[in-house]
Amino acid sequence: MLGVRAGFLSVRGAAATLRRTPRRSPIEGSTMATLGIIGSGHIGSAVARLAVAADMNVIIANSRGPETLQDLVTELGPLAQAGTVTDVADGADAVVLSIPLKAVADLPEGLLSDTLVIDTSNYYPSRDGSIPELADNTVTTSELVRNQLGATRYVKAFNNIVSAHIPALARPAGAADRTALPIAGDDAQAKSEAAAIINRLGFDTVDAGTLHESWRFEPETPAYGKIYFSDPALPEDQMMDAEPAPTPASEVREALDAATRVDVAARRF
Repeated sequence: MLGVRAGFLSVRGAAATLRRTPRRSPIEGSTMATLGIIGSGHIGSAVARLAVAADMNVIIANSRGPETLQDLVTELGPLAQAGTVTDVADGADAVVLSIPLKAVADLPEGLLSDTLVIDTSNYYPSRDGSIPELADNTVTTSELVRNQLGATRYVKAFNNIVSAHIPALARPAGAADRTALPIAGDDAQAKSEAAAIINRLGFDTVDAGTLHESWRFEPETPAYGKIYFSDPALPEDQMMDAEPAPTPASEVREALDAATRVDVAARRF
């Protein structure tokens, strides 16, 4: 679970008139493409480390301002820079959004409407509060976020894996022990581009269907968390200390197919 940070800029209305030209995919052409990351918590930082290792430029932003990211940027090296969320949206070829669900509404309106978004969001009622349209299954978490962002190229990924397991399980393309991550989205081209980015970061992907089906790899489903544990019987309160184990696409597909929809209003965390 990501830490809660309040207030991603109080300029939502001011950005309503932003209109951006859709960019090329970060896997087309240059090996020095730019991946933006909004959210510097455990998952955002883990993805940033994989991106610079894959020779990608990184622009990272959080709710507290670029000056609070200097230690992380120094660790990441010369391919990384800190910025505001607007800097990320303007300068990146694709954006990994890794912030608490309840903070999405604080982003400037229209900020990511024309950008390829890879979103790691999960709904945790204990953190995000009661959201009626999620509790009654009117929409999935991903559909809610996509609608809030007004994003036309939106993909859900990296939400079902413990942050420490992201760098631990990343492998070069073709490795025999490569792990797969599920992805979901309504736009086939966006999913293809997101899969190519995730491949570059070190993972195979499994198409989990549309955003309406993205509940299949949310918390308390077979494809969430424990599928990457060396000991799947480990209690939930020990998740952050679990030893990872490579998980191939076949196992992820089996877990997705076995999923039943969870009552998110009764979610335990």
